Amino acid sequence: MLTAYGATVVTLMMIFYALESRSPWFTFAFAVACLGSASYGFLAGTWPFGVVESVWSVIALRKWSHLRRSMIQTQVTKQ
Repeated sequence: MLTAYGATVVTLMMIFYALESRSPWFTFAFAVACLGSASYGFLAGTWPFGVVESVWSVIALRKWSHLRRSMIQTQVTKQ
């Protein structure tokens, strides 16, 4: 069961990463999938993997936040 969970979240990570350029929401989904992958790492007893995936999640959330601010700012300046 744990292996299936890990395979699922890593697959979702890969899909969302590939789609990041299409929408900031794919970046957000990637961040959430990274958290899922981190939880898998911790549950599987591979804490270094869990730590690295947690860091990737924070990086992706910061990227998403920046993209959203830029998108909102662009919309405001167009008006």
